[in-house]
Amino acid sequence: MQKNENNHGDFSRVYERGLSLAEEGNTFTGLDSDDSFRPRSLETTDFSSRRRSVGQMTGMHRQRAIRRGRSIYAPTPSPSFGPKACLKKVHPSQIMHVTDPSSQVLMWKVSALSVLVIKKIYDESVIEPFKVLVTFLSEEKNLVVFVEAGVQKEESIVQDENFSRIRNKMKTFKEGDNISDKVDFIVCLGGDGTLLYASSLFQQGSVPPVMAFSLGSLGFLTPFDFDFYKESINSVLKGNLAVTLRSRLNSHIYTDDKIPNNHHNDDNDMLFGNEHKDPDPPNLKFKCQVLNEVVIDRGPSPFLSNLDLYLDGSHITTVQGDGLIISTPTGSTAYAAAAGASMIHPNVPAIMITPICPHSLSFRPIIIPAGVELKIMVPPDARHTAWVSHDGRNRQEIHKGYAVHITTSIYPVACVCRRDQISDWFDSLGECLHWNIRQRQKAMTTTCAIKNGEPEKIEKE
Repeated sequence: MQKNENNHGDFSRVYERGLSLAEEGNTFTGLDSDDSFRPRSLETTDFSSRRRSVGQMTGMHRQRAIRRGRSIYAPTPSPSFGPKACLKKVHPSQIMHVTDPSSQVLMWKVSALSVLVIKKIYDESVIEPFKVLVTFLSEEKNLVVFVEAGVQKEESIVQDENFSRIRNKMKTFKEGDNISDKVDFIVCLGGDGTLLYASSLFQQGSVPPVMAFSLGSLGFLTPFDFDFYKESINSVLKGNLAVTLRSRLNSHIYTDDKIPNNHHNDDNDMLFGNEHKDPDPPNLKFKCQVLNEVVIDRGPSPFLSNLDLYLDGSHITTVQGDGLIISTPTGSTAYAAAAGASMIHPNVPAIMITPICPHSLSFRPIIIPAGVELKIMVPPDARHTAWVSHDGRNRQEIHKGYAVHITTSIYPVACVCRRDQISDWFDSLGECLHWNIRQRQKAMTTTCAIKNGEPEKIEKE
């Protein structure tokens, strides 16, 4: 037993070593594959204003206010339990090495040469910032600018003669075109819906890093202020900025429950460079990747929706109500939050299951591990069909016997942080959702004591 404990390492030694590194001004990132300690510096500054440019922040990084001494993730648990019990050893291939989110920093293998600019549609107020940004990217930064074909043909852009030369230099594409290997990074001008749309354009392979400027209605996912666009763009091109990896969901809709093994995980083929992946089976009706949520609801039917929910092949429950929301941590602050779910930080590897108006008071939202496979089916005795929507788009009807398979995608969306992964999220909670914002309780103006549950004024002698 002593030999087994030594193989796993002494957790207290690891913890104490992490604290000592924190006192020295370093960040403890845990054990690498060679069991060596590799500290790294981490600088975090406390800013009073959320909407501060990256350029302004760079000059203020000398003011070190907080040093993170431990990983954002929980510490590695001890493998020993009491004097004789321990965890069974597993093969190294079954051990997952996870990078501390606070160490996830954007870098460029080679300099970026192209950029995709996505702007909010049906909003004239975004036209002028769009022109200014594209001119800066094309003229001053010498980047190839990609835009949607419809944007290049907008009347306010076509009629601007001063912008005609820049307009002719822009590269265009249509929704459905594969531009994964043509775009180095993405700039969004709009709100959260603009970023969701940008994510939907990359259904195969990885998504380029995204910088989102707040020019929309809410802006929970758009932390950058356009007033400082030059400093922000320059900082992204230099790299070394924190990024939040926002997980996405794979959704596959089959016309029956006969599914080839691991077909819905075929993005692994692309990850390891296997271009000769198996073709889609004939019973696959629809597939896509979503950033927020997959919603299965009753559609136009007046009846309760009946949905069988399976987790890793085991039947969990039958949903009776208006529907079901399967969301990422990013989506937990969207539709799921309105339906009563908890809000999950995007660095937490999880999937949220939230019922919509369930016909059972005990049916509460639950959080499950990100690595499980969900299956939702319309049972044979259901009174009507159901409908599936993906981030509010691509609505599909599912009939009795259809199966919706949902897993976590291996291709997240790397969103550039204005400050860091923690501060940006809580800033958005306060500014956009007004989370726990209320007038502070006033202090008592006179000295009093509590007697029999009631305040009693103390007379001064």
